[in-house]
Amino acid sequence: MGLILLIMGTLLLAALAPINAEWPPSPGYWPSSRFRSMSFYQGFRNLWGPQHMSVDQNALTIWLDRTSGSGFKSVKPFRSGYFGASVKLQPGYTAGVITAFYLSNSEAHPGYHDEVDIEFLGTTFGKPYTLQTNVYIRGSGDGRIIGREMKFHLWFDPTQNFHHYAIFWSPKEIVFLVDDVPIRRYPRKSDATFPLRPMWLYGSIWDASSWATEDGKYKADYRYQPFVARYTNFKASGCSAYAPAWCRPVLAYPFRSGGLTRQQYRAMGWVQSRHLVYNYCRDPKRDHSLTPECWL
Repeated sequence: MGLILLIMGTLLLAALAPINAEWPPSPGYWPSSRFRSMSFYQGFRNLWGPQHMSVDQNALTIWLDRTSGSGFKSVKPFRSGYFGASVKLQPGYTAGVITAFYLSNSEAHPGYHDEVDIEFLGTTFGKPYTLQTNVYIRGSGDGRIIGREMKFHLWFDPTQNFHHYAIFWSPKEIVFLVDDVPIRRYPRKSDATFPLRPMWLYGSIWDASSWATEDGKYKADYRYQPFVARYTNFKASGCSAYAPAWCRPVLAYPFRSGGLTRQQYRAMGWVQSRHLVYNYCRDPKRDHSLTPECWL
């Protein structure tokens, strides 16, 4: 009997172990350690849904229920910088729910805005979250959607612990990072395909049932409310829109003269070869004349 119980316990542990137990190679450089963390109220204010937000010991909790979600916004705009937060997501059924951390100037330029997104697309029981990165340029997200989505399944369970997600935006490139591992680089190949106007930093949780989970197949189910997201370890460092013209952009790599190191590229290649699940540049249904950066 003891042997049977031991075998059953081993099988149960194997079933519960993360599918993606393998971790990426070290990037060799950890940009998050270069920037000071700040409390929520040092850099942000509630934007909407104040009754669905709480702050405790510098950690922010926002939630969505049948009545509302919630969102927040940085107190100042930036024209470049490093923007990060440690986030923990809700387990279980979260289909239709978006948890987001992103740059945008939609309020300053309604109908003609820029945006750089990290979005966690909710899921159904037994399926992983999808991390979606996206870039909109001067209105390409307003009415006529021209997204530049790359989607990933993470190599860990984002509901178990806090993990650090960041956007590095400089005049020459955008880099998306997870726990300091670069997962995507979006270079400035032309002014027409790159966001150049100042943007604010936002976060939110909201109902996007029409598209979030398997193109809208699964909707938010409020029997599982509230849907909760937790943020901490906020970082927003760089040249604000009010800084003098000589303000030097911060770096996400060790040497000012170069870009990502060979070791950072190696880590990014590992992620993209194993965990990338969608790349807009490789989608045959897309009109790539609208996304010339795919072939420039």
